[in-house]
Order: sequence, then structure tokens, then C-alpha cells
Amino acid sequence: MTTPEDGPSEPTDPLALGQAAASQLGGEWQVDTFEELPAEANEPPVDERAAPLAAPAPPAPTSPPHAPEVPPSPEQLIEAMLFVGGHPLAAANACSAIRGLTPERFQTAIDALNRRYREQWRPYAVEPRGDGFALVVRPAYRNLRERLFGGPRETRLSQPALDVLSVVAYRQPVGKAEVDAVRGTDSGATLRQRVRLGLIAVQHRADATGREVRYGTTPRFLDVFDLASLDELPRLGDPSQV
Repeated sequence: MTTPEDGPSEPTDPLALGQAAASQLGGEWQVDTFEELPAEANEPPVDERAAPLAAPAPPAPTSPPHAPEVPPSPEQLIEAMLFVGGHPLAAANACSAIRGLTPERFQTAIDALNRRYREQWRPYAVEPRGDGFALVVRPAYRNLRERLFGGPRETRLSQPALDVLSVVAYRQPVGKAEVDAVRGTDSGATLRQRVRLGLIAVQHRADATGREVRYGTTPRFLDVFDLASLDELPRLGDPSQV
């Protein structure tokens, strides 16, 4: 136990010890409080004078002046007609649709298109079809068409269907009565089904004189049976005996 003679007791409280130390050091002592500074305050100051000036934004591109429309060339018009498809494009039909086009100029355009297709390794070409020309896929690519549209299934036709197609192909334009006479049975339903499939088409409509509807083959018929023209039909005998 301490006595008055021993002197004042030493403080044991940390705060009191700190105050005593501060009084001996000759300064006022207080507990420091630390507040978290904003994130911007922790970043080094930026010397605006040293910052490079931003490059001015480039001017917005101006649209080119409107070029005058150039009319399509005869080759472009003929190519568009070929792409439309349908019946083979004959020179007479093209000349009637394109002012100033002659049969000679038409043939020159066909040759120019084929030359361009060969140079560009295009998978198609313009080939003769009957009395005109058609845009067809080259033989190396024809299997793709069959994969897409089921060509092999279409060629597996029934015997009656093949009989009707044979008569129409060899005797076109031919009427139903003649087809029936050759086959010895009614062919109306088979003819209508081949028309729906696009293998044959009506070439002559019935008229007031009693002339009946007559049928002929189509470009699709040539494509399905891989024929360039009707001249490639088999000639194993007299066609009149088909």
C-alpha cells in the first residue's frame, strides 16, 4: 500500500497516462480521429497544363453526290430474264421485250454471259433448251439440287406416269385423246398430276373449233431427266411406236 510519504500514485488508466505524457512534453494531447477520404482525394493531382490537348474530332463523312442512274445493259436484262425462269428464253421473246435488241446481239450476250460464268467459276451456265436458252446448274452441282428437292424420288415414277410422259415427250403437242389411244386407257388423272408436278404443261388451249387441249414437256422435265434438249431422248426405234 502506498502512503502519502511515497508520493502521488502513478496513473494506471491509459488515458491518464497519455495526458500525463502530453503535459510533460508541453503539448495538448487528444485522440486523433481518422475519416476515410473520398476516392478522388487519394488520387494524385493532375497537372492540367501537362495534359495533351484532345485532337479535334474528324468531320462527319459526307455522302457522295448522287450518281445518275445508268440503264441496265442488254446482257444484264437478258441475265435477269434467264434468272426468272419459266419457259426457255427465245431470241424472239427477248427482242420483243428489249428495244433495239437483235437476234445477233442476243446470241452475243448469251456467249458473253457464259464466258463470264466460266471465268468466275460459276456453278451455272446458259444452255440451249428447245427453241431458247435456260440458266441451268452445271453437272457437277446437280446432286445438290437432288438433295434439296428430292430429285431421285421424283424420277421414281410409276409405270403409267412414265407411259404418259413418253407419249407427250415424243408426240408433243399432243391431246388427251391421242394419249388415251396410245395407252389404251384413260389418262386424264395422270396428265393432270404431271401438270401439277411441272413436268408437262398445256401448250394449246381448247378453242371454239373443238380443238382440244394439247400438252408438251417443260424445262423441269429436261432437268429431272438430265436432258439438255428433247433431241437427247432415246431413239431406240420409231417414236411413233412409243
